[in-house]
Amino acid sequence: MSHDPKHHHSHDHSHDHSHDHGHDHHHHGDGHDHHHDHAHDWHSDRYVADWIARDAHRMAERMPILEALIAAVPFPAEAAIDVLDVGCGAGVVTEAVLDAFPAARLTLQDFSEHMLARAKEKFSSYDRAIRYVRCDLQDPAWPQQVGGPFDLVVSGLAIHNLQDLAAMATCYEAVHGLLKPGGCFLDYDHFDKFGGVPLHQHSMKVAGFKAADPVWHRHPTAVIKAVT
Repeated sequence: MSHDPKHHHSHDHSHDHSHDHGHDHHHHGDGHDHHHDHAHDWHSDRYVADWIARDAHRMAERMPILEALIAAVPFPAEAAIDVLDVGCGAGVVTEAVLDAFPAARLTLQDFSEHMLARAKEKFSSYDRAIRYVRCDLQDPAWPQQVGGPFDLVVSGLAIHNLQDLAAMATCYEAVHGLLKPGGCFLDYDHFDKFGGVPLHQHSMKVAGFKAADPVWHRHPTAVIKAVT
């Protein structure tokens, strides 16, 4: 999760889709709660490295949230599920999924090539099926770029970086379209800063989800579980 409202340029969609990642101009995805300083340079390797180093100090407060997210996954631990991490950043949410579901196959999407490189480095020792996709959540073609369908889609502090409720709703529709019947979307984000949890629950239902309910909530952050 990362966010970078200034980078509407250089989305270079020609990026190598061998590790293409979905990162909208404003999100990376690992609980990058950027404090909305709007000065992020996700295209700078040094900036990303410094950001990850600072972000590591937040892991203690984030662990209960990640635990709630993992506990809400509606599949048995041994299930060979296909999982997409939207706005994966350096892989904080992906790591929790990999640890809890040893047979899971992961696709990590992000906008920042440097965040994706950090995630690739983090998981280089994992003998697991992991794909990396660089793409922009504001590009209507991003769902085709990440592939699918998926059993589970997760996202951590990423989608809010679209900064626009309509764009977030469009993203929820895209996620719904990427899920298999009986699939689940677990979105960990700062919903209260953008309209509130009930509004996002409504947006997810309008997107086609049968239900969308918070499984963890402490203002301004929540984890919403939406099911197909």
